[in-house]
Amino acid sequence: MSKFRVALSGDFRKADGSPTYPDFDLTPLKEAKDVEFTYLENASPLRGEQLEDFDALILLGHRFGVESVPKSGRLAVVARFGVGYDSVDVPACTANDIALAITPDGVRRPVAVSIITFMLALTGKLMVKDKLARQGAPGFAARGDHMGVGLVGRTFGSLGVGNIGAETFRMAKPFDMKFIAHDPFADKAVCQELGIELVSIEELFKRADILSVSCPLTPETHHIVNAERLALMKPTAYVINTARGPIVDQKALTDALAARRIAGAGLDVFEQEPTDPDDPIFKLDNLIAAPHALCWTDQCFAGNGAADVRAVLDVMKGNVPRGVVNRAVLDKDGFKKKLSALKGRFG
Repeated sequence: MSKFRVALSGDFRKADGSPTYPDFDLTPLKEAKDVEFTYLENASPLRGEQLEDFDALILLGHRFGVESVPKSGRLAVVARFGVGYDSVDVPACTANDIALAITPDGVRRPVAVSIITFMLALTGKLMVKDKLARQGAPGFAARGDHMGVGLVGRTFGSLGVGNIGAETFRMAKPFDMKFIAHDPFADKAVCQELGIELVSIEELFKRADILSVSCPLTPETHHIVNAERLALMKPTAYVINTARGPIVDQKALTDALAARRIAGAGLDVFEQEPTDPDDPIFKLDNLIAAPHALCWTDQCFAGNGAADVRAVLDVMKGNVPRGVVNRAVLDKDGFKKKLSALKGRFG
C-alpha cells in the first residue's frame, strides 16, 4: 500500500475514453506525490470487488450500495460529485467506517442561479414570448395578452434555507421582494441577516408568489409538495424545483397546472429520470423544464471536481474533509484508525 489510491466511477469517461466532463480538472491528483488514480468499469451499483484496493472513491452518477462496500476495509471516503446523495447508501457507509462527502461549495451559486433563471423566465413569460416573436405580425399583435409579473413587493418563498436556499435569497435581494421560508433546521442568524421570515409550511404555500424547493430528498420530504399543499397556493403563484423530483408529487403538480390552480412551474428534476416524453406534464404550456442540468456550467463542474479532489487529498493526509454527510462516522474508532494510519503514511 505504498500509494494512496483513488478510484473514479466509470461514468467520468465516455466510451472512447475521453473525459465526460473536461472541466473536471484532475491535475491536482496527477501532480500529488504518492497518489495514483484510475477509472472503474461502468457498473451501477458499483461492486465491492472493484474497490478492494482503493482508499478513496470519487462518485458521479453510479449507485453505491451495500454491495459496493469492499471487504478489505481500506476504503475511507466516497466523494460524491454534487450535493445529492440519494444514490448512496449512507448507513452502509457509516457502518463500514466510510465518510460520505458532498460538494456544497461547488453547487451553491450555480443552483441558486438556476432558481433565479426559472423565476425570471416564468414571471417574464419568456417561453411564450419566444414563440410569439417567431410568428411575426400575429405574434406581435398577441403580445399584450401575455403580460409578465413584476417582482417588487412579491413574496419569494423557499422550502429549505440551507446552503443553496440561503444563496438564492442573497441573489434575490436586488428584486425587492419579501422573503419567507419553512425549514425546521434553519440557522436563525442567517435568516435574520437575510431578512427571511420563518413560517409554517402551510403559511409558506399560502403566501408565496414564487415557491422554490431547496431541501434534500429524505423519507420525510418525499411528496412534501402534494395536492393538499398545492391547493393552498394562489392561482397566480409559481413552483420551482431544482432539488430532487420525488419531493414533489408530480401527478398532483400536473393536475394543478392543467387546471390553472397555479400559474406555472419550473422543473429541473422529475420523479422519473430520464423522463417519459409522453408524460402529461410535457403537454402543458405553463411548464418550463430542464433535464436535471440547468445548473450545469463549466464553473459548476470545475467547482464540484475541485471540491472532490480536496476531499480525497484531505483524507489522504489524515484530515476530515469538508462536506461530510454522515457525521456519526467521525466518532467511530474504525474511521479514526483509518485517518490515523493515512496521516502516518502521507500526513
